[in-house]
Amino acid sequence: MRILVVEDDAVLADGISVGLRLSGFTADPVATLADARAALEATHFDGMVLDIMLPDGTGLDLLQEMRGAGAALPVLLLSARDQVRDRVRGLDLGADDYLGKPFDLDELAARLRAMLRRQGGQPRAERHCNGLAVDPATLTGRFDGAELSFSRREFALLWALIEHPGTILSKPVLEERLYGWQEEIESNAVEVHIHKLRAKLGRGFIETVRGLGYRVPRRQGGAG
Repeated sequence: MRILVVEDDAVLADGISVGLRLSGFTADPVATLADARAALEATHFDGMVLDIMLPDGTGLDLLQEMRGAGAALPVLLLSARDQVRDRVRGLDLGADDYLGKPFDLDELAARLRAMLRRQGGQPRAERHCNGLAVDPATLTGRFDGAELSFSRREFALLWALIEHPGTILSKPVLEERLYGWQEEIESNAVEVHIHKLRAKLGRGFIETVRGLGYRVPRRQGGAG
């Protein structure tokens, strides 16, 4: 799950990004509205953490633009605790949640997971697919009676595939789910993580579609 972090305090933005990565997210920080707009045009994100007070305007301006254009990207607002009026306006403009500063990084990650579940119509914290149950809060799963644990990138790749069973995802698309802008992409990273996942789930769980990419097959009663 890739998150755009719009926060002009460099120390806080770095702390948020590191914390989210430890929780299994891929996080990309930007410091201005202009950079956020450019990022949204260039990259697919699953959600956004948006500070209200920014050097070139307010996060509410960007939120209003997005909702006016029909963008449904889930947005969590960050604000100082005394900015009640701004938080209320943000929610009325279409924000999905908010946190007041200072905040706990574990709570931020939990709120993002809940926000993304609601957006995807998933009432349960776990996601189920073809006999596999995975928990994004702990990066763990259960399959054929075995308890499994995944690295951050293994989980990110697996989550991308089970979000849309039957859909072929190309290597570049999967690389986007594994790496943020500031991280160097290893040339064979996708293949390595696919190999590790197959070792845990069996070779048939993830199919290779030659020349196109990878997919988790859609099986009757296998997703939910």
